[in-house]
Amino acid sequence: MKKFNEVKNLITSLEADADKFYNKGNSAAGTRVRKGMQDLKNLAQAIRLEVQEAKNKA
Repeated sequence: MKKFNEVKNLITSLEADADKFYNKGNSAAGTRVRKGMQDLKNLAQAIRLEVQEAKNKA
């Protein structure tokens, strides 16, 4: 559950940069959004593996 909360926190932290990129055209914010989305992808994969492992143990 800890990693799931990290996902929620990461998305919340990216919201301001996403707004800056999409609504104000700030390209540096776009770079931060892309990095954050990559981190989100890696975190999601870690959660998938953790869930699969717990499921297999049951």
